[in-house]
Amino acid sequence: MRKKGLTKLKPSIPRIAVGLGTCGIGNGASQLFDAFNHVVTKEHKNIILTSTGCFGFCSEEPLVNILLPNQPLLILNKIIPEEIITIIEAIETIDVKVLKKYTLCKISAWDHHTAEITYGSGFPDIPEWNEISFFKWQKKIVLRNCGIINPEDIDEYYAVGGYETFSSILSEYSPDQIIDQLKISRLRGRGGAGFPTWKKWDIMKSNTSDMKYIICNADEGDPGAYMNRNELESDPHMVIEGMLIGGYAMGAGEGIIYIRAEYPLAVKRIKKAIFQAKKAGLLGTSILGTHFNFHIHIVEGAGAFVCGEETALIASIEGKTGKPRPRPPFPAQKGLWGKPTNINNVETWANIPVIMSKGGDWFRSIGTESSTGTKVFSLVGKIRNTGLVEVPLGELLETIIYKTGKGGANKKMIKAVQTGGPSGGCIPRQLFHTPVDYESLARLGTIMGSGGLVVMDEENCMVDVAKYFLEFTTSESCGKCVPCREGLHQALQLLKKISSGIADEKDIDDLKVLGGIIKDTALCGLGQTGPNPVLTTLTYFCDEYMEHVNEKRCNSGICEDLLFSPCENNCPLHMNIPQFITLYKEGRHKEAFLSMIYENPLPGSTGRICHHPCETRCRRKDVDDPVHIKVIHRYIADIIYAKNIDKEVFETLSLERFPFTGKKIAIIGSGPAGLTAAFYLSLLGHKVSVYEAHTKPGGMLNFAIPEYRLPASVLTREIENIASLGVDFHFKSPVNTEQELNTLVKNYDALFLALGTQKRIDLKITGYDLKNVFSGIDLLARISQGEKIPQMTSAIIIGGGNTAIDCARSLSRLGTSVQIVYRREKEDMPALMEEVHEAEAEGIRFMFLAAPQRVLGDDKGFVKGLMVVRMKPGDYDHTGRRLSIPTNEEIF
Repeated sequence: MRKKGLTKLKPSIPRIAVGLGTCGIGNGASQLFDAFNHVVTKEHKNIILTSTGCFGFCSEEPLVNILLPNQPLLILNKIIPEEIITIIEAIETIDVKVLKKYTLCKISAWDHHTAEITYGSGFPDIPEWNEISFFKWQKKIVLRNCGIINPEDIDEYYAVGGYETFSSILSEYSPDQIIDQLKISRLRGRGGAGFPTWKKWDIMKSNTSDMKYIICNADEGDPGAYMNRNELESDPHMVIEGMLIGGYAMGAGEGIIYIRAEYPLAVKRIKKAIFQAKKAGLLGTSILGTHFNFHIHIVEGAGAFVCGEETALIASIEGKTGKPRPRPPFPAQKGLWGKPTNINNVETWANIPVIMSKGGDWFRSIGTESSTGTKVFSLVGKIRNTGLVEVPLGELLETIIYKTGKGGANKKMIKAVQTGGPSGGCIPRQLFHTPVDYESLARLGTIMGSGGLVVMDEENCMVDVAKYFLEFTTSESCGKCVPCREGLHQALQLLKKISSGIADEKDIDDLKVLGGIIKDTALCGLGQTGPNPVLTTLTYFCDEYMEHVNEKRCNSGICEDLLFSPCENNCPLHMNIPQFITLYKEGRHKEAFLSMIYENPLPGSTGRICHHPCETRCRRKDVDDPVHIKVIHRYIADIIYAKNIDKEVFETLSLERFPFTGKKIAIIGSGPAGLTAAFYLSLLGHKVSVYEAHTKPGGMLNFAIPEYRLPASVLTREIENIASLGVDFHFKSPVNTEQELNTLVKNYDALFLALGTQKRIDLKITGYDLKNVFSGIDLLARISQGEKIPQMTSAIIIGGGNTAIDCARSLSRLGTSVQIVYRREKEDMPALMEEVHEAEAEGIRFMFLAAPQRVLGDDKGFVKGLMVVRMKPGDYDHTGRRLSIPTNEEIF
């Protein structure tokens, strides 16, 4: 069997295989295959054209395999029909340069576990498949043939050693020996519960009956999961071979593959594979001349999620409504038609031939002590690299998300990942260092499930996520038991109240209690795990629930009843952005300014220094570029100030404010918070006095923002407007002692503390105390106040935030040659990227992946140099940025 068809995988003429899995077809692979076929047929090309399944890297589809004689297998990505003629010409002439242009990676040798194939060692400039980030941390066992062989050609399965393991087992192994190998391997069922496979098989084997059944559960109902679908589409014979071995070991005469009808391509290919196996004498009676008889049938399910539970699945096969039943008796004792029955899912069956070929010890060497082998995950959602990922169990979640998946899509920060489908839970990014195994996930309140990983970013509302999955499980509940039928419904109603902004904190408490009761009392796994998304989001994202309840706001902008507009929702001040933009568009500048003032009394200042998160949520960016809200905001203020209309506006505000309350309020600090509080408290009719330690108000706006970013005249204008409302300012009036504080408490009805958070962080390295070493804030304050600083021909700025950029650009304007040293990569800089680009345009130099070790001084105590150590990217932190790891290379 092994050599039959091998020439198809090591042909004497070029072979082109188009990936025709569902994901590939959805990305245009069918049209691509037709276009290849048209050229090859019309021009009588001496080329083999065939199809294959999915290689796993779905976001790079359509994928095409090119196999030239004695050359590596090339994986081409994102091919379009217009490129076909060029590719075929390059194939015929072996034009390395052209082929490299379209190639994602190559495969020089491939371990199918039963047949190791060496393709060739050419194309040295093209990376191997496991050298690119998506595959680097993967180990393909279940997916060993997917995307390599033609799933509709049994000869190609023979070519990679298919059915050899089963053939040898019939002549060399007893059923007990098979189960012993499974016991040694410690394989656990991949359907979600993780029950030891050998135990299920041993119980089944021990039960005597005139008929036993084994079932392949291919009813993959988790939203976002498609592992089983791909495995059946891309390598159906491996499942059949696994079931043959299982049938022989357990004494079963009939196998059933229960597959959802929504998988038409998988249904077609598994049916064809069964037909081919029958024709080859691998299914039926007297298989391979032995006394072993085994048949496989297909049953197409109607798509009920509850039929993933084994007793409900059995009921569905029997033609009944898919509802779970209490256990015991267990299916291994009394299952399908009252006969002993074993059920494993697709991935479990796919592991069997490999374990029996390589041995239980080999399989146990992969993964962890209690969770051996690999697990296939479907990586979907808000992530750059989507697809099927097979990693050893015990791999860190952060490896899958950040190394394989390459982090959030569109450079968004990832918030959480949902594991285990609607019965799983949501894991926050600060826990991504968790190993992915059964026990570790359970400790976090979630499950492995069948292997879905749904990634969510800052634009996802976790209350809405919990509601989505609870809507799914509620609608899929069979209704047999009260805790699931009524409990999930009541929990859903509470979530709807919360997402609508009409709930109170008691509803959150009720939700927690209700979730625990459902978990403890529901009949089957659907009900017992149904509250997981709610309970995990309540545990890790309780602040979002409280925000919905107390602030009546959904900061992610998802819950419709709590949403005004995406940009307003993402604004830290929640300004009515559509209103002032519309007023500006209509030429009603005064009204636009008044709209802004009511929500932000410092529009000219914030319009210059705001980091504009509103623009990241602007729907216009889905068309071309977001509306430049920050610029419009600033421009409206500038128009008003230029025409002195602001004075008129504030005179009106002064006249229309609330009547005097007789209350006196003291504000300590005149930074942005203090000024804003003074504005609103004054409008509410209170007498406001502001105490400031410095000689003028503004706080960090005055002392830490360079003139080129925020002109002093703009800030002064806005402070004068606030003062015009009757606010008194007391300068050189620090409140440093308890006595001074008590005096204010005695003389005022209330105090508002606006002390700021401008605490500097010292580097604490040798030489930090030399004479011309400055902290960024201190340097900016001295420059802004016009204080004399030492003449510097060159300067080094340590850091990558906005303060570092401000220091660099300020010194550059004073004629200093500036270089910024930052310990991470450019993309990791916390500074606004637009500021970084402007700094580069001004000639400021950057040294990335360099961390300061010590400041070098001369004999007079002045800086003469800086020693840095080269860094290299390491693992990822909870924000998704890579940590910097020191090397041995030092630079002066």
